[in-house]
Amino acid sequence: MDLASILGIVFSFSVVVVAMFLGGNLSQFVDLPSVLIVIGGGLAATLIRFPLAGLLAAFGTGGRVAFKHKKSDARSIIEKIAELADIVRRNGPLGLEEVELADPTLAKGVQYVTDGYEAAFIRDAMERERDLFLERLEEGQRVFKALGDSAPAFGMIGTLVGLVQLLSNMDDPSAIGPAMATALLTTLYGALIANVICMPIADKLGSKFKTEELNQSLIIDGVMQLRQNKSPDAVKEALISYLPEHARTGFQPGEAA
Repeated sequence: MDLASILGIVFSFSVVVVAMFLGGNLSQFVDLPSVLIVIGGGLAATLIRFPLAGLLAAFGTGGRVAFKHKKSDARSIIEKIAELADIVRRNGPLGLEEVELADPTLAKGVQYVTDGYEAAFIRDAMERERDLFLERLEEGQRVFKALGDSAPAFGMIGTLVGLVQLLSNMDDPSAIGPAMATALLTTLYGALIANVICMPIADKLGSKFKTEELNQSLIIDGVMQLRQNKSPDAVKEALISYLPEHARTGFQPGEAA
């Protein structure tokens, strides 16, 4: 569970709610027509841009990325691959059969090596799976960015609707209040949905894309080293370029990690 995302969303809404509470009655800030315009209109506009299946898949991807924390840095991946290389050097590829791995990509690559597939097949299969996974992340990012763009736009549309209602009922004082509420609250709802939910998740998907592109490329190259029966030091030497300079200290081949 990614506590940072949950705390960020809860804190953002809490700040706004507290400000509303200090300024008056919270019920003043609840308007059903405004909710329908912003959420319904934003979803409808996004549905025009993307197929329904892609939209639903993007919500699932966004939820997993935003609220499920997966810790896997390049250094720990290299250390794990070096351990696997040591097992292969001592016991052969079949020695990997009893190894349990948390990372599904690395586990699949190790299974390919254990089953004796050719190196070209392993690389093609793993690169294809990596590219498809990254494509799903990119699609999810586009969907949430589209929602983030649509929500404020429909907030402005709701504002115009409220102003039209306000100006057309100037002779009825009782209609001025609800019309003004619709005019202002749609902008508020649109800004909140875009800046607290949609755009942060889109940015998180973009960050996840870069991290996964690096880590999965690292894993593919590492699995190729295992397939070629390279030594642990040779594996570290081949993969150390994936680490930034500051993370290479104490990690040179032959040094203690």
